[in-house]
Amino acid sequence: MTWIDAVLRLRSQRTPAVLVTVIGIRGHAPREAGTKMVVTVDELYETIGGGNLEMTAVTTARQMLAGAVKSPETLTLRLNDKAPAAYGRQCCGGEVTILLEPLAVPEAVAIFGVGHVGLELARILSRQDIELYLSDARHEALQDLGMLEPSVARIHPRHSVIGEEVLSRLPGGTHVLIMTHDHAEDFHLCDAALRHPALGSIGLIGSMAKWQRFRKNLADSGHAAEVIERITCPIGDPEVVGKEPATIAVSVAADLYKRMAGVGAARV
Repeated sequence: MTWIDAVLRLRSQRTPAVLVTVIGIRGHAPREAGTKMVVTVDELYETIGGGNLEMTAVTTARQMLAGAVKSPETLTLRLNDKAPAAYGRQCCGGEVTILLEPLAVPEAVAIFGVGHVGLELARILSRQDIELYLSDARHEALQDLGMLEPSVARIHPRHSVIGEEVLSRLPGGTHVLIMTHDHAEDFHLCDAALRHPALGSIGLIGSMAKWQRFRKNLADSGHAAEVIERITCPIGDPEVVGKEPATIAVSVAADLYKRMAGVGAARV
């Protein structure tokens, strides 16, 4: 498997990795500048030449993964018998500089309900480097997604009469936004979202009156109060005011970006 194939596969599997690139050579070295290798916690793809050079790069990459390091790092190693070496001597006689770039797992967002607001929100989010799941019980609601191309996001349309099935298969950490055309469907999705063990944030579009009804019904369905509080309703940034679909979408996107960045977003 080439390093490009590995990067694509690891991204689809949401597996953190480090891309290691030989960026500079002085004298003799096992591989030429531009050679790449991909390192995960327990796998390697391709090689930058083996020996102490490669094992030092792998160890450093895995330390970066363990520490959730996000910034690239460089490392320069001398390949001679006088240089410090933890994994055996290399006597090529040269010097190699490598770049270690963490490949972050992209955020995942799921929008349930691709109506007026949902479609506008999808247009905004499609410009971000994320995994974007778009689900709707109405087949026709997913027919206009061509307007999202070309997109930066990887878009996953999901037509399903029972949205809970889509929700149950979302990857861990997915941020869920519930905004379907049917309040009954919204409720079932909220109930299913609270039963998913590893979702990110959960947002429900609607008024405070709608949320009060949902909160009571979720409690009657057996959810504890602290579990119900995982849901944010209404959603959006309170500083973005307006009722047009595009304006609401901007408000929701602004609030979502804060959550993805780990910034405490206020409830509206």
